[in-house]
Formats: sequence, structure tokens, C-alpha cells
Amino acid sequence: MLNMKNIVDTYEMKVFTDSGEYFGDVEESILTQNKVFGWRVKSTKNSYLNKILGSAKGVIVPHQLVKSIGDIMIISKAAVPSYNPEEED
Repeated sequence: MLNMKNIVDTYEMKVFTDSGEYFGDVEESILTQNKVFGWRVKSTKNSYLNKILGSAKGVIVPHQLVKSIGDIMIISKAAVPSYNPEEED
């Protein structure tokens, strides 16, 4: 059964990757015509985004990479920017 959700109910929703890592919080939805194009996810203090982006505020996740929306949002690992700690040295 398909459950419907208002877009405003997704704001401040926690976002996790399909591997279980906390990614960030939904800040805004990006709409084109009558469809969701993507989601702006903000980096929070203990999020994976904060580790890999440093001072950046967040990223835009295309809606095609969203796997599920319920109490939390689950996104594909493909949405995660690559992170290599050796590159920082």
C-alpha cells in the first residue's frame, strides 16, 4: 500500500544511508513542475556529511537516489560523496 506524506512533514527529517550511516537532516525539497527533483540535506554536528565536507553546509540529493521516506529518509550509498582520509594529508 502506498502511503502519502506531505512535503512539509519531511523538513528536519533525519537522513540515513542504506548502510546505516547518519547522513544529515532534510532542509528543503526542490520541486520542478509538479515533481520532487531533489532534497537539500544539511550537514549537522555528528553527521557523515560533516566529516567529509568540513565547513560546507550540505548537499543536494537527487530524488532518484531516495530509497524510502517514513519516519526517516533512506538514501542510496551512491549519493554519498567519496571520502578518502589520506587525501587530507
